[in-house]
Amino acid sequence: MKTSKILILSLLAGSALAFTACSDDEPNKSISVITPGNTEENDFDRWLLANFNIPYNIDFKYRYEDIQGDFDYYLVPAEYESAIKMAHMVKHLCVETYNEVAGKDFTCQYFPKMFFLTGEWEYKNNGSFILGTAEGGRKIFLAGINYLPRYIGSAEDLNHYYFKTIHHEFTHILNQTKTIPSDFQLITADGYVSDKCFDEPYRSTYLQRGYISDYSQTSYQEDFAEMLSIYVTNDEKSWNDLVNRAPSEPRAKIQQKLENVRNYMMDSFGIDIDDLRRVIQRRQQEVVSGQVDLTDLTIE
Repeated sequence: MKTSKILILSLLAGSALAFTACSDDEPNKSISVITPGNTEENDFDRWLLANFNIPYNIDFKYRYEDIQGDFDYYLVPAEYESAIKMAHMVKHLCVETYNEVAGKDFTCQYFPKMFFLTGEWEYKNNGSFILGTAEGGRKIFLAGINYLPRYIGSAEDLNHYYFKTIHHEFTHILNQTKTIPSDFQLITADGYVSDKCFDEPYRSTYLQRGYISDYSQTSYQEDFAEMLSIYVTNDEKSWNDLVNRAPSEPRAKIQQKLENVRNYMMDSFGIDIDDLRRVIQRRQQEVVSGQVDLTDLTIE
């Protein structure tokens, strides 16, 4: 027992001495305790530099950065292979589409300067989930990248989950530059229902109310972006089939909105939305038919 007491006292004494010695040390404030990770540049980084950063000043982020995401949702990183394919498709279906229709100067001036990819959707409490967002007229956040292998063979699916979202969000960016005409805002001014658009009866009666989608009932800003993005990502037959499901009076309101969007894009940016649609349709068929190599990281 006596030996045990001596041992305990010795340990306590040693601890006290150690504690005292530490407390006398002054921290070296010139050395940070945070050491940033070293990310080695790879072929994809070099390809992005050559195809996005240098020609368009677009920062295409595929590595996960929590500061770029929304802390209200659980997010996961985008898978590397899917990120490569998405970058190729954004280049072919969006960047080069606007080059072809409106010129490279337009793309350099207006197209968003940052893309940030994450692997999962942002799920909301009402059963819906967020496909993407635009922030400050500069950044497009694109979610659900890890589901890309499931949808890559279908133009309809690619548009529904990804590219309609990009065109939708890009429309918001254009609207921040050129204001939506007041005439458009008044066509169905009393019908916007905010987040109730996903509740019944609104969710299933949007066409009968003069809207092109359930989400377009949120606000006139979302209505405008939905009109343009749905129009250009659907071929003529698909668009007509959709609009003709509406009764005559609300169908006339949808057509009036489309004409308003058509005039806005031509007057503000010199873009014929029918030309834009034709180019998008052609380019997306080139992708789904395998004419575009979505994995090639060769730098020309």
